[in-house]
Amino acid sequence: MIGSGVPGRLALAFSRDAISASQALLSALQDVKKAIPDARLIEVVPDLVGLSDIADIVGVSRQNMRKLMLAHGASFPLAVHEGSASVWHLAEVLVWLESRGYDLEPLMIETAQAAQEINLTKASSKLSEVNPEWLALVL
Repeated sequence: MIGSGVPGRLALAFSRDAISASQALLSALQDVKKAIPDARLIEVVPDLVGLSDIADIVGVSRQNMRKLMLAHGASFPLAVHEGSASVWHLAEVLVWLESRGYDLEPLMIETAQAAQEINLTKASSKLSEVNPEWLALVL
C-alpha cells in the first residue's frame, strides 16, 4: 500500500513472506530501490514509539503502561528521547514486557527488532568519523 501524506514523500506498507522479519524488510527495501533508484529511507516502523503507541500494541491502557513504567523505573528501558513526548525503541520495551510475563506475539517482537536494527544502521552510517572518546562514554 502506498500513501503520500507529506509532499515529496511516500509511505509504503507491505506484507510479505520471508524466513525472518529482517529478510522481509531487506527484500522490500531492495525492491523499492529497484523501482525508485533515487529513493531515500527515512524510517522503518515500528521502532520509535510513545507510551500510547506501546499501550495500543500491547493491548493495555496508556495509564496502565505509564504506571508500569513508573513502578519499574530502574529496569524499564531507557527512552531514546525524554520530554513532553518521550519515545522508546519498541523492541526494547516489548522484550522487557515479555520478560515480565506479557504474552506477546513473537513476530511482533522480531519485526520491531528488525526495524530498530535497520534504523540504527542507517543512523550510524551517517557518521563520517566517530570520536573514540564519545564512543567510550556512550557505550
